Order: sequence, then C-alpha cells, then structure tokens
Amino acid sequence: MELIEFVELKRPKWVALEALLDRAESGGLGVLPLDDARALSRLYRSASSDLLWVRSRAGSAEVSEYVNDLVGRAYAVTYPGRRVRLADVSAFLLSGFPKLMGQQWRAFAAASLLFWAGAGFGWLGMAFDPDAAPYLVPAQHLKLDPVKRAQDEAKNEGARTGEQAAFASFLFTHNIQVAFLAFALGITAGIGTAILLFTNGVTLGALAWVYASKGLLGWFWAWILPHGIPEVTAISIAGAAGFVMARGLVAPQGLSRRVALRREAVTALKLLLGTLALFVLAGLIEGTISQIHPPRLSIGFKIGFAFTVGLPVYAYLCWAMPAEARRSLEAARRARAA
Repeated sequence: MELIEFVELKRPKWVALEALLDRAESGGLGVLPLDDARALSRLYRSASSDLLWVRSRAGSAEVSEYVNDLVGRAYAVTYPGRRVRLADVSAFLLSGFPKLMGQQWRAFAAASLLFWAGAGFGWLGMAFDPDAAPYLVPAQHLKLDPVKRAQDEAKNEGARTGEQAAFASFLFTHNIQVAFLAFALGITAGIGTAILLFTNGVTLGALAWVYASKGLLGWFWAWILPHGIPEVTAISIAGAAGFVMARGLVAPQGLSRRVALRREAVTALKLLLGTLALFVLAGLIEGTISQIHPPRLSIGFKIGFAFTVGLPVYAYLCWAMPAEARRSLEAARRARAA
C-alpha cells in the first residue's frame, strides 16, 4: 500500500482520536462516556500500529511526527501516573529512607571509607611533603594564614556578614553539585564516583593538616564539624547512590545490563533525593553557627553542637540497618540453599 493511500484510509480514525484527546486533556479521562473511553483505547492501539507502519516507510517524516504526537498524547492520558502526595513524601522521609539506607548500607560504608581514606591520604601527603600544598589544598586557602584568620575572627574582623553568607551559599551549591556528580558518575562502573569521593576527602585532610600545623586543629574542627557532619554524610550517601548505579552495570544478576541499570537507578535516585534534607540542614548551619568563631562561640560549644546534631542524624539514618541487614543475610542464605 502506498503512503498516500494509507493516510487517506487512516485519517478518519486519527481525526476521531484527536477529538477524543482534546476532550480528555481539557477535563480528564473521566469526562468521557464509557463508549467514548473505549473508543479512545481502541483508536490508541490502532494509532500505535499505524505509527510502526509509517516509520518503516521512507519520506514520511511529517506523517510520522503527527501520528507519534497522537500516540504520545494518548499514552499520557491513558497512563497519567500517580501524583506524589505530601503524605507519601513524609512516609518516605520518616521510614522509607532509613529502611533504604539499611538495605544499601554496604554501598554507604564503601563511600564513607573512600572519603575518609582520601582525608587520611591528604593529611599524610601534607605531613610528609608540605610543598605539595598547591596540589592538595584548595586554592582559596593557599595564601590564607590560619593564625591570622583566627586572630581576625577573634577581633571580629573576619569576613563581613554578607561575604560570609555569599561564601556559605557558594559552598552549599558546590557540595550539592559534588553529590549529584558522585551519583551520575556511577555510570562509569563506579570508578568516577570512587575518584570523586577520594579526592574530596584529600582536600579535607590536607586542609586539616594546614590548621593543625599552626596549632589550630581544634579551631578547624569547630569550624568544619557543625555543618560537615550532615554535609559529608550526604555526599557519602550520594556516592552510595553512584555505587548502586554501578552495581547494575557490573553485577546485573542474570538480567540484561539495561534492565538491571534501570532497576538500580530507581533505588539510586531515591538515595539521592534523601540527601536533600541533609543538605538543607548543613546549609542552615553553615551560614550561621559554622561562621561564628571563638571567642563569640567557644571551640567546645561548637564541637558539642556538632555532635548534638550528628548523633540524631545517624540515629535516624541507621535505626533500620540492623533489621535490614538481617533480612539481606537471610535472603542470601535462602538463595544459596535453593
């Protein structure tokens, strides 16, 4: 059959489907009488079959685009998906996310170990070779004397409030970008995620050594820990999400890699979304408590505040881990027995 003849034959059905779609899109599928809803379903299936035929013919781009649009609209009306409700979000944050953390604790542990291994490497690298600072220490800190900074802050001559807020906003945005990149690099079979976590740890460890070498290690941790505990935790969770993505590529467990990756991507995305609350918490602290230095707030107070925040965060994240770990072990045992 020629394309022109096919179009003339099918046009009445396409026009009828378009009219039904216009009505359904304006008022919802429920506005259609039962017979019209059935007709829409029948015409949708017919148009899907027509689209395959048209695409197999050369020189039919305009017709293909028109039928494809009809099929896409019909799909959107027929399968609108379920709207996310506030109750669903609350349930996920209160119980779903901690349970997910319990199921993926190995990926989180691996991400955390890589980050802190990087921190250890950065510390040792500076201890053995201080001249490596240009390669290990963030550029904005290379010309900054920690002692002078601490003295200026003690005299209330540090960065002005506006500058502090701008810097805190920059760090907040930067760290969210790092987290999303750690997640996305899972597509490199986790290699990019691992490198990113390690190098960010190197930066922290090297900077810690710079302050420690000037006798300001306590001052440094009083600055970093209040916002750093939720922030580093969120970055590690994002790294875990990247490793979950990588698992779909490296260990598809009998599935095709495409199917396994799609399945693991859903889990990874949920992990990533769960970090947003931690980043908001870190951002609030980073713009306030973290920027108030001794003597206005003592080192002991700030470190105590950090652990006061950190303990509930980890209690929230880890309460489901023992139960989920037991379930995972039992499932693995049953699988081996089978």
